[in-house]
Amino acid sequence: MPIDHINLSRVDLNLLVALDALLAERSVTRAAARIGIGQSAMSHNLARLRELFGDELLTRGPAGMQPTPRALALADPVRIALAQIETLVSPEQAFDPATAERVFRIGLPDSVEVLVGPALLAYVCEHAPGIRFRFYAAEGQGLLDDLDADRLDLGVGVGAFAGGQMHHKQRLLSTDTYLVMFNAEKVQVEPPISLKDYVRLPHVLTSLRSGERGVVDEALERLGLSRKIALVTPRFVAVPFLVAGAAVVTTMHARLAHYFAEELGLSLSPPPVELPELKSWLLWHASYDTDPAHIWLRDTIIRVAADERKTKTVTVRKAR
Repeated sequence: MPIDHINLSRVDLNLLVALDALLAERSVTRAAARIGIGQSAMSHNLARLRELFGDELLTRGPAGMQPTPRALALADPVRIALAQIETLVSPEQAFDPATAERVFRIGLPDSVEVLVGPALLAYVCEHAPGIRFRFYAAEGQGLLDDLDADRLDLGVGVGAFAGGQMHHKQRLLSTDTYLVMFNAEKVQVEPPISLKDYVRLPHVLTSLRSGERGVVDEALERLGLSRKIALVTPRFVAVPFLVAGAAVVTTMHARLAHYFAEELGLSLSPPPVELPELKSWLLWHASYDTDPAHIWLRDTIIRVAADERKTKTVTVRKAR
């Protein structure tokens, strides 16, 4: 589609900067402070934006200013367009991790933080000492919302990740399988655990979502069976300690299970039901797609995770 230069020249592109700030802050005062102009100037910009798009864009409600459906539809295209414009007009600079200083905000479950975090931190401390991280607990739609609002630079989604849109970019981080973990002395069962014992014993479920249902329940349902859930927690790293002290079983990521079973003297067994492969994904907003620092971050996490996975596999095999 050819560009209508005459029509486009009549539009003040600074209004898109104002719109992006207004949608991010949902406050005229905060949006004005964000881009360094006065409140009255931002109010004037909002009036011009309403005229340009033929829509109120932001309306007042009990919880403050709320975006209209039209504004929500504009949010991501505007942000992506501004990021591309910024790339075009900014002086081209190569990203040097050895000298760069930047804070990356990453949303991830604690299981990934345990498995990848130490190796990532060690690598960055040695090769990119000016890079800092802030880790946040985030998952599912909340993770996507935080990426859209630019509260996170990068996220890690685990399992069958759904709900993403075209501007949510993703890249496979790792794959894993499941293992059943339990205290053999307390449950009076030796591995491998049978399907009968697996269904009989109470389970600890790790879930970042509401409800008491996971991939195990779906697998058991196909066999006409169900299990009893004794406890649900959103924290993966708490589960091994819960299992160590009670007559319960849990089904968790194989790599994480190997780590904690060795430390706590717990038993491991293949699940007596067929479970899908477990995948972890890197997720980011399209506006960061060509950011050199962001590209370095994604590549570094992928590489560090792969190296750590190889190291852990060798260690587990030697331990056996």
